[in-house]
Amino acid sequence: MTVLVFVIAVLWLVVIGLIVALFALARQVGVLFERISPMGALVNDSGPRVGEATPLFQLKSLTGGEVSIGPRAGRSTLVFFLSPTCPVCKKLLPVLRSVREAEKGWLDVVLASDGEADKHRRFVETADLSSFPYVLSTELGLAYRVARLPFAVVIDHTGVVRAKGLVNSREQLDSLFNAIDMGVDSIQTYIDGRAAVRPATLEGV
Repeated sequence: MTVLVFVIAVLWLVVIGLIVALFALARQVGVLFERISPMGALVNDSGPRVGEATPLFQLKSLTGGEVSIGPRAGRSTLVFFLSPTCPVCKKLLPVLRSVREAEKGWLDVVLASDGEADKHRRFVETADLSSFPYVLSTELGLAYRVARLPFAVVIDHTGVVRAKGLVNSREQLDSLFNAIDMGVDSIQTYIDGRAAVRPATLEGV
């Protein structure tokens, strides 16, 4: 009987050790994933390409007023597609506030999603997003072929798409502005040596 108890105790120790090892391995996989994640935002080839005119939209904001997606005199627009159920989207909200403040001289930040308005109104309230224009439009997401979130698009004052991509971090969001400054479609294409160099600044802003 004593031997059986001893064997069971050893087995439990082995199980506990395996569980600890599994958690440690999962953590290391996460760290490795962050280290090898793509440089810059992940750009898709669907929807309007960088350098093309954006589809035009005039949308009502849940937080009041209307939002124009298109040419806007002297102002560029960052459209940030998000969802109340997207953890990464929520993680980037403080980053968006920081970007809006730092780039307020030329850039407006618009939050975009689709679905039930009441659900998004609760999200606006709980996440304190009332200071952002917040639009709901399935057509807007379809126009940009948004399949994964969070997704961001930078549109210049003439209504031309200057950068876009899937953004999971501050660095990837910043890469959109870096691509504009460098006059390339994206940091990924620049690294790959496939970039078509354009004028490096946003004219008129």
